[in-house]
Amino acid sequence: MYVPTRFIFGSGRLKELHQQKLPGKKAMVAISNGKSVQENGTLDRTLSELRKAGIESAVFSGIGSNPTKSAVMEGAKFARDNGCDFILALGGGSVMDASKAIAMMAVNDGDLWDYVGGKTGKTLPLKNDPLPIVCITTTAGTGSEADQWGVVTNEETHEKIGVGGYDSSFPVLSIIDPELMVSVPPKFTAYQGFDALFHATESYVSAFASHMSDMYALTAIENVGKYLLRAVKGGNDIKAREGMAFANTLSGVAMTISVTTAEHSLEHAMSAYHPELPHGAGLIMISKAFYEFFIEKHACDERFIRMAQALGMKDASKPSDFITMLVKLQEDCGVSDLKMSDYNITSDEFDKLALNARETMGGLFQANPCEMTHEDCVAVFRKSYR
Repeated sequence: MYVPTRFIFGSGRLKELHQQKLPGKKAMVAISNGKSVQENGTLDRTLSELRKAGIESAVFSGIGSNPTKSAVMEGAKFARDNGCDFILALGGGSVMDASKAIAMMAVNDGDLWDYVGGKTGKTLPLKNDPLPIVCITTTAGTGSEADQWGVVTNEETHEKIGVGGYDSSFPVLSIIDPELMVSVPPKFTAYQGFDALFHATESYVSAFASHMSDMYALTAIENVGKYLLRAVKGGNDIKAREGMAFANTLSGVAMTISVTTAEHSLEHAMSAYHPELPHGAGLIMISKAFYEFFIEKHACDERFIRMAQALGMKDASKPSDFITMLVKLQEDCGVSDLKMSDYNITSDEFDKLALNARETMGGLFQANPCEMTHEDCVAVFRKSYR
């Protein structure tokens, strides 16, 4: 286990940023192309903290909800042009993921796809270590504040692939302040919360699970079961926001010890071709059919029973109890009726999506608790389609 990030966790702790040892003299502050961190004052507070610490900054706001290769290359040029020697990612998973890739390309020549694996990636070694990264997460979704990976879409080739994976891609510091999450709307609170849940559930049923990853994953699942609905229903419920922030960070750690499964490969294919689809929403759409596949195969019955218990069914005794709890949570959070067709996904795409999932992020199929063929993937899409 190697998770070298210093975590500062708790409500109001953004104000401690200036007290921390920061890894450079000038930060590229990466934010999304939305307006939330600007309108709610989080950006101004962060810049003020940097000034208190004697750190210069330059703000880059070119990151979308599904970070793209072109945005990464633009950000890398911005970092070089402004003489930035570390990246401060202020935002949700997209900002943190993009920042890890920007940190790579700010100090290495060529194109991002020179250094990624999967399909058209060239898998070249980095010549220089990425710039150091500081994360201030404003959502409870991806766990990216706790791991060394980011996910970026090559919009030209419709590839959505994990990038990074280097020891130096771990954030050196992450501040997890639940107060920064209270403005997230209910719908996105749900999408992000289920993303965190699936990081934990996938890591728990993964072929690479261990006693250590189980500890983190089960605690994350328990916190999602206890706090997600509260956070969706009451955005200002700080106890619920704390619980979900905790679950999210734990699920990020679980991913570094274990490995997520092909559920993420399948969704990345969906949002690679349909970038307007939020990642968490895509995962929700396919989750029931995906987990039912392994339950029907009796791949890891006891683990599904234990996850049902962690979600709140204390007397769970059969693997299908997990599906019962999963569907109930989705219904309670108002996301059980999401439709692929609402995002222009059509039924004749399933073969293409299944092929893309294996070509771009085929490694995650090795983490599945039993074999899942191309035809099985197509069947998951078909069963999930509305």
